[in-house]
Amino acid sequence: MKTVKLNNGVDVPILGFGVFQIEPEHTAQAVKDAIKAGYRHIDTAQSYMNEREVGIGIKESNVAREELFITTKIWIQNISYEGVMKSFTASLEALDTDYVDLLLLHQPYNDVYGAWRAMEELYKAGKIRAIGISNFAVDRAVDLAVFNEVTPAINQIEINPFQQQTEIIAALREEGIAPQAWAPFAEGQNGIFTNPVLTKIGEKYGKSVAQVILRWLVEQDVIVLAKTVKPERMAENINVFDFELTDEDKTAIATLNVGSSQFFSHSDPVMIKQLASYKI
Repeated sequence: MKTVKLNNGVDVPILGFGVFQIEPEHTAQAVKDAIKAGYRHIDTAQSYMNEREVGIGIKESNVAREELFITTKIWIQNISYEGVMKSFTASLEALDTDYVDLLLLHQPYNDVYGAWRAMEELYKAGKIRAIGISNFAVDRAVDLAVFNEVTPAINQIEINPFQQQTEIIAALREEGIAPQAWAPFAEGQNGIFTNPVLTKIGEKYGKSVAQVILRWLVEQDVIVLAKTVKPERMAENINVFDFELTDEDKTAIATLNVGSSQFFSHSDPVMIKQLASYKI
């Protein structure tokens, strides 16, 4: 598996398995199947309500903990110094592990700076191998880095063929922050899996649209998370290292960019209030 080196020297498997929207009763088996398929990077979050099941799946996989890269995220109501300290302890217990490889602030709201100080302390104590953020605009990411000791290692943001974030990716890299893609398939919206541009490229290589998208991100050195509960799809999604896109392919994919989120804006006041009201 190809890896990406973070700004603190930690290596991250470039393809990760995400468990967002996987029901708890299906999560442990999905994690076991993903690990069996070759994934070593598992991404969860407090708000996904399946950390415990992720921990069970990891344990039942019989793969050594040190071979795995585990990410979880602090939810909005816990984004404060005390909130991080308390909720992170609960996350470790749920995951049944002594440390996580990556801890992210899930959203750019609440007491971000108090939360970051707590994360820095946990990082220095060896409870976390890398700390980062999710859904932060570049200016918020830079502000956080400038006024704290540790620069975020990762910013997990929406990146897919319809929301390519080219300038944002470049700006994050300029600050030493690795981009990580959530929703690379745009959750199937806008007919992405039958898109004629992506389908034509896939046919050329004998690959699916999903594989083309993942390869497109891998070739940009963007860490990417893919979710499925089907073992055959897991195997398909990880099988993207045996072909390369041409410049012509990449130019064609670039035409699909609409430059806006396929879901919602993180700067929309209504959405901020809605997210903040979600309790876990």
